Amino acid sequence: MAQVPRVGLFAIGLDTYWPQFAGLKERLDGYRASISYRLDECGAAVVDAGMVDTVERARAAADLFKREDAEIIFLHVSTYALSSTVLPVVQKAGVPTIVLNLQPVRRLDYDAFNAIGDRGTMTGEWLAHCQACAAPEIACVFNRAGIPYHLVTGTLDDPEAWAEIKDWVAAASVRSAMRDNRVGVLGHYYGGMLDVYSDMTQQAAVFGCHFDLLEMCELNRLREEVTHDDVIAKLEQFRKEFDVSPECTQYELERAARTSCALDRLVETHDLGAMAYYYEGQPGNAYEDIVTSVIAGNSLLTAHGVPVAGECEIKNVQAMKIMDCFGVGGSFSELYLMDFDDDVVLLGHDGPGHMAIADGPVKLVPLPVYHGKPGQGLSIEMRVKHGPATLLSVVQDGHGRLSLLTAECESVPGPIMHIGNTNSRYRFPIGAREFVNRWSQAGPAHHCAIGIGHVASRIEKLGALLGVEVNRIC
Repeated sequence: MAQVPRVGLFAIGLDTYWPQFAGLKERLDGYRASISYRLDECGAAVVDAGMVDTVERARAAADLFKREDAEIIFLHVSTYALSSTVLPVVQKAGVPTIVLNLQPVRRLDYDAFNAIGDRGTMTGEWLAHCQACAAPEIACVFNRAGIPYHLVTGTLDDPEAWAEIKDWVAAASVRSAMRDNRVGVLGHYYGGMLDVYSDMTQQAAVFGCHFDLLEMCELNRLREEVTHDDVIAKLEQFRKEFDVSPECTQYELERAARTSCALDRLVETHDLGAMAYYYEGQPGNAYEDIVTSVIAGNSLLTAHGVPVAGECEIKNVQAMKIMDCFGVGGSFSELYLMDFDDDVVLLGHDGPGHMAIADGPVKLVPLPVYHGKPGQGLSIEMRVKHGPATLLSVVQDGHGRLSLLTAECESVPGPIMHIGNTNSRYRFPIGAREFVNRWSQAGPAHHCAIGIGHVASRIEKLGALLGVEVNRIC
C-alpha cells in the first residue's frame, strides 16, 4: 500500500524587507503555515523549515531535509527572494523540488490598493503579492545548475493548483512504497514470450525495489503444512469475497483453498509486496497441482495489497503495484479483441484480477482448460467498474531503459465474454484503431495494468520523480 511521504517545505523571502515593512514577514509566514496545513490534508508528513531568507538559513534547511529524509521539497515563493538563498537548499538536499508560485489572491483590488496612499505601505502590500517576480530567477538558476524542478502556478486556494500539488504528494508516496517493495519471483517465464522477459537489475535501479527469487519447493512445503482448519477458514473467505458458482466442485474449492493458504504464508514469510509467477510442471506432479490452483488465492492477494502477475510478467507486476499504491486497483490485463461497431477495445486476462475494482460480485468458476497452460481448475469472472479508467505499462526499450506508458479511457457497459476470465470494454478518446496502433508502437509487453479513475497526471509526476520518461497516449 501507499505510504505517508515525508515532504520538505520552506518559504523564501528577503531579510532586507523585514525592518522596512512592518508585519510583512509575519504575513508571509502565515501563507507558509496555510500551505503546511493543506499538505498535511493531502496525506503528507510535513518537514517545515520555515522562512529561508539568508544563505545560512538555506544551509540549515537543507540539513533538516536530509536529516528527516524528505522525499520531495515544496518551495513556496512568498515574495521576491534572492536565488542565492534557494540554490544551497536544493543542491544539498538532492531531492526533487516543486516550486509553488502561489499568489494570495486571483486579482489585486486595485482601487483599495491605490487608496492606501502611503507609498511605503503600498510597496509592502505589493511585496505580499509579487510571488511571480522571483519565479523566472529561480528557474534560470536551476536550469543553469542542471537541477530538475517543477513549477505550480496559481493562488493559495486555487483548486487546480492544489489538485496538482496533491498529485505530487501521491507520486512521492508511491515512489517511497516502490522503493521499499519486495517483489517475489516464483517459477520462470512463460517460454517464448520474449516481450515479458525483464532486466531485474534495471528494475531495481529505477524503482529501488528488492527482488526475492522464490522456490516452488518452498511453496509446496508450505502447502503440505496447511491444516484442515486452515482450509475451512479459507473456504469461508472464498464464500465471503467471491460469488462461488455451484459448478465448483468441493474438490477444486479445497484444492484452491489449500494453495491460497500456502500463498499467504509465502507472502508473509518473505514480506512480499508483489509477486510474479509462472510454472507448468509435469502432469501429476505436485508443482502442477499448485499452479493449476493459484488463481483464487492470487486474486485475493491482489485485492488486499499484494498484486500478483501471471506468466512471470515482472514489468507488469510493477505497473500493478504502482496502480495499487495510487489506490486505483491495477488489474492484470491484455488486449482481448476490438469491437469496431462500438469503437471499443476489450481487455482482460485469465486471472488474477483486482477484485477491489470489480463491477459487482466476482464469480469463482471452474475452467475445463487453461488456454495455453496445463491443467484445469478454478478461475474468476469479473469486469472493471464502469467509469473513468487508466492503463499503465512499464516498458523496457532496446537499450534497456525503462519508461512508463499510460492511457486514459472509460470502462463502458456492453456485452463481454463469459469465459472464466476478467474482461471489460474500454472506450478511448482517440478511438480503438488509433489507440491500438499508438499503444503497440510504444513497445510495451502485451500485458498492462488497469485502474479506475483518470490518474495519468499522477503517473507523469511519478515518472518525473523516478527520472524516467512517461509516454501518455491519450
